[in-house]
Amino acid sequence: MRLEVDDLHVRYGRVHAVRGVSLTVGPGEIVAVLGANGAGKSSLLKALMGLEPAAGGRIRLDGLDVTGWPPSRRVRQRLVLVPEGRRIVMSLSVHENLLMGAFARNDMRAVETELAQIYDWFPNLAERRRMAAAVLSGGEQQMLAIGRGLLAAPELMMLDEPSLGLSPRLTNEVFELIGRINRERGLAILLVEQNTHKALALAGRAYVLELGRKVMEGAPAALRADPSLRDAYLGRAEHKVVGHG
Repeated sequence: MRLEVDDLHVRYGRVHAVRGVSLTVGPGEIVAVLGANGAGKSSLLKALMGLEPAAGGRIRLDGLDVTGWPPSRRVRQRLVLVPEGRRIVMSLSVHENLLMGAFARNDMRAVETELAQIYDWFPNLAERRRMAAAVLSGGEQQMLAIGRGLLAAPELMMLDEPSLGLSPRLTNEVFELIGRINRERGLAILLVEQNTHKALALAGRAYVLELGRKVMEGAPAALRADPSLRDAYLGRAEHKVVGHG
């Protein structure tokens, strides 16, 4: 799947959260979107998913203009968002949470096959499949959210801050998993992430947003060599743990 975003704007009343952003994600690519809090990264993903209306610009999937489509129709077009904060239903079992990802599908035999693969990728989830999701650690919840997204059979998955609140060890595990899914499934990934080091290690290309505008784009090596990016992001210690994973 190819995603093309042209001059996208998102507004919340008087707040102009995304200001004329253009970007592309090609089939099988991992593309990162970097920036500080308030840069417009999550607003960008919500607009791409149809959760926020575009105030201007165009969004195309494989050449189809989906700018006015509702989220459910975009999911059927094989676009999926794994949201910030995971949005797990804690009272449901791990298995039930996973099945929520397949709500738009009617090929249940294929769903069962994919469930088996997901449990192979996530052995901790397999062990707890009948337990309430509330028993999961933060890292396991993130893996559950990714697994739920995979059951929608996406060709492009958008991930919003997958390392948020995780320990360095669990962050490494989640990023290794994202890379494995990309390699084994050929899944295109648009990754929003504040852990700049991890994002640039995984992505083939990256965009940098600042106050809703795209201010830089390029290959990871070129961005690492840029003094302004290095001073703003790469000079900082990787973000501190805010949870226990």
